[in-house]
Amino acid sequence: MAESTLSILLADLQKLQTDFNQALLQAEHELALEQVRVKFLSRQGLIPEFVKQIKNLAPEDKIKFGPQLQAFRQTSEQAYLARKDLLTIQATQINSQPVSFKNNFNHKTNNLNFKLDPTGELPNQQFGSLHPYTQVIEKLENIFISMGFRIAEGPELETEFNNFTALNIPDDHPARDSQDTFWLRLPQQLMRTQTSPVQIRELSKQELPVAVIAAGRAYRNEATDASHDFVFMQLEGLLVDKNISVANLLGTLKICLRAIFERDDLEIRVRPGFFPFVEPGLEIDMLCPFCTVGCSVCKRTRWVEIVGAGLVHPNVLKACGIDAQEYSGFAFGFGLTRLVMLKYGINDIRLLHSGKLDFLEQF
Repeated sequence: MAESTLSILLADLQKLQTDFNQALLQAEHELALEQVRVKFLSRQGLIPEFVKQIKNLAPEDKIKFGPQLQAFRQTSEQAYLARKDLLTIQATQINSQPVSFKNNFNHKTNNLNFKLDPTGELPNQQFGSLHPYTQVIEKLENIFISMGFRIAEGPELETEFNNFTALNIPDDHPARDSQDTFWLRLPQQLMRTQTSPVQIRELSKQELPVAVIAAGRAYRNEATDASHDFVFMQLEGLLVDKNISVANLLGTLKICLRAIFERDDLEIRVRPGFFPFVEPGLEIDMLCPFCTVGCSVCKRTRWVEIVGAGLVHPNVLKACGIDAQEYSGFAFGFGLTRLVMLKYGINDIRLLHSGKLDFLEQF
């Protein structure tokens, strides 16, 4: 993409930043601040919509523009939260001031002249926070958007073709037996056992190159205990273009893991693994972020299994009508539930959807 286009985007980014800062300073009460959040920071706001433009840039321009865009998005969210805290403090101080009846009582009319603000902040109010899932998903989305990926979505009720066949898992494949599926009475309909069907839906559009991530629920008929549940979260990533190699995959995952755990020295280990929809298949471990000599999280091995990945199998590309001789790509899948439990030191998966306030208040 021409340099002039990049310059235009940089100028638009500067204007957006100026407009946001000005709107934030003019928000003098909670309602006005909420309007700023909806306009600029909500999922359909100006800033997320502006972020989507990065997909139109050439790779070399994404390297220049992505970090600036990511930094602006983070600082804008921080500025919003700081402004919200300031307005909360100011409202609390106003409401905590005692009312002087001596100065405000009119003896002739026998009325009180002081005014009450019904929209003012009430003392001793509870404040909510984002669920651990939401916090990690938003952070991962920001990380991958800064690298040029976009967000994709897919239904939880899937077809057998998208969930198995197109992913190189035919009827007699043993991988079907390892995934205890919730089948519906409708023909060839099931609750998706993984987020990988989103790959098929995106590749079937044949709009290449494609770089997407998709987070969502998956379902498997498993017994519930501290580390297993029949509903769990996954995050899927896919990149298909010309001349994509394992080096691109490992570089992407290393950047992601270091950012999510906020550790520049975090190392990864690569092992061979089998997944029907990638070839070669890789299992990627990260150095335990909680210890230096071994702990219960890493089972005293110093390594934690975190990602299944590999190069997209040619059969998957062919099933979606893509020339496997011209295009290649990589795919990876995080156990998002496992990632959240690792990041926050949660030892029981059932706590994540228990709705217990004493658990959620920690976040």
